[in-house]
Amino acid sequence: MEQDGTRRPDALVGREAASRRMQELDRAEALRLLGTVSLGRIVFTQQALPAVRPVNHLVDGEDVIIRIHDGGALASLTASSDAPGVVVAYEADEIDPVTHLGWSVVVTGYARPVADADEVDRYAALLSPWVGHRMTGALRIHPDLVTGFRLEADRAAGCAPH
Repeated sequence: MEQDGTRRPDALVGREAASRRMQELDRAEALRLLGTVSLGRIVFTQQALPAVRPVNHLVDGEDVIIRIHDGGALASLTASSDAPGVVVAYEADEIDPVTHLGWSVVVTGYARPVADADEVDRYAALLSPWVGHRMTGALRIHPDLVTGFRLEADRAAGCAPH
């Protein structure tokens, strides 16, 4: 779709897609990129169905930290700190809406509540909530699997680099 609301011819869309290539990211680069943005989406199970929520985050070492509040959908993920955690996925990206170039990272692992009060306070100072609820805790997602890719201009196809 063009900026004026008209649709682009399918042939043009196909040429644009052919001028991009997808490159896999290694774990270190994926986590580095994840740390450059503050907003992502957490995927979890709610009442036996998949649920997705946009949240802000920070990366601490290899862990992804998000804040939670009592009564929120994510509070259910803190049921027991004795358990190994709840399996979740966390996705963040930065993809240009016009060129469709950029990157996407998905972290899959166990989410556990942050139990140490000093850590919770530190994360509360670093993560500003973007909703009006008072944040009451934090979740730590320790990644078992980190995947990511970068969408790049294919120079061989004659597309100018972005």
